[in-house]
Amino acid sequence: MPDTPVRPNDAYAAMRFRNFRLLIFGRFCGQIAESMVSVGISWELYERTGDPLALGLVGLVQVVPVLLLSLFGGYVADTWDRRKVTIISQLVLVVCSVFLTLLSMTTGPLWLIYLVLTVIGAARAFNNPAETALTPQTVPSEYFYSAATWNSAVWQLSAITGPAAAGILIALTNTAVSVYVTNVAAGLVFVATLLLIRLNKRREPLNTEPPLKSLKEGIVFLRNSPVIVASITLDMFAVLFGGAVFLLPVFAKDILMVDSTELGILRAAPSVGALLMATFLSRRPPFRNAGVVLMAAVIGFGVATIAFALSTSFWLSVFFLALTGALDNISVVIRSMLLYTRTPDVMRGRVNSVNMIFIGASNELGGFESGVAAALLGTVPSVLFGGIGTIVVVVLVGLLSPELRRLDYLQEPAPEVEEPQRRAV
Repeated sequence: MPDTPVRPNDAYAAMRFRNFRLLIFGRFCGQIAESMVSVGISWELYERTGDPLALGLVGLVQVVPVLLLSLFGGYVADTWDRRKVTIISQLVLVVCSVFLTLLSMTTGPLWLIYLVLTVIGAARAFNNPAETALTPQTVPSEYFYSAATWNSAVWQLSAITGPAAAGILIALTNTAVSVYVTNVAAGLVFVATLLLIRLNKRREPLNTEPPLKSLKEGIVFLRNSPVIVASITLDMFAVLFGGAVFLLPVFAKDILMVDSTELGILRAAPSVGALLMATFLSRRPPFRNAGVVLMAAVIGFGVATIAFALSTSFWLSVFFLALTGALDNISVVIRSMLLYTRTPDVMRGRVNSVNMIFIGASNELGGFESGVAAALLGTVPSVLFGGIGTIVVVVLVGLLSPELRRLDYLQEPAPEVEEPQRRAV
């Protein structure tokens, strides 16, 4: 039962559950610190090398272990206690931040920094499937929609505040050490909140299948779940083709003729749009005609990307970037709801790991695709190509997935709770 009464369409429905509040607070601290470290690492490596390739290697050494280990990480999340898996993963990330602190203070060799980043990628391959699968264990199923909107809002807020906080710390100290120390503290806070969570026992037994058979069952489940596959496909290609954000420095300097301050505004615009949309969705009932809404949102994302490519006005470009973030947030919420409601608890780790591989890989490949397309076609044509490609993918997925077109309610409206009852601690 929730700690306080829940009303229909209550924007704070999921937050009225103690376990979810603890999870979302810890997750917020961890995500802010993670985005801060990303900025700190990039700043330090470029200061030391002056080589853009050094920055490109940061993404590469982290994404490779994610691609290689995520499926096994999903198996572990479905076999072991997910809270414990997340705690262990977070402690590994804390230790990695300690090593980054020491390497920064002593100007340690670059290869050691990349080795630590590789370990960070491996830890996330185990952390993310388990951590994501914790959400459905902290709120009843009728409040999954509220939980999904809060998760999205927290992610976007951390994406805005994290880089800004890292920039301020680096400006004040002229070193990334303070950023890494902050990440250590944030990781320990996340571990503390996880230790305070008291989860109900699972209604279904833990997965006991051998690893290879278990992974095969996860793949078979997805193959027999066309709606989930279609939603992941739409999101993956939207990220893959809609890579305008990777070319923002070029747009800022050569097309919009603005400086680094305006570039920062351009970079923040998608997250601001997504945060505003998440806030709006939290105050609405669950979607009807969710499949059509999802396809319309991704088409709108493509159209907004095209409009951004054609814009030569700074503030109009900011608006279209914010619009891409807002429309992408609709896609994220619907996909999260599908993963929550259409996946059995014993398979959530494996299904989340597949989702993580496709979405994570498309982020990295999206940057690569944008760079290659810009080199071959030019900056504006490459973003136009991405927007048009996104729309084409939606049309194809819609034609090939009648189940997605017919998808209606993701979740029935949550019931009203008249009398509050407090869970014993």
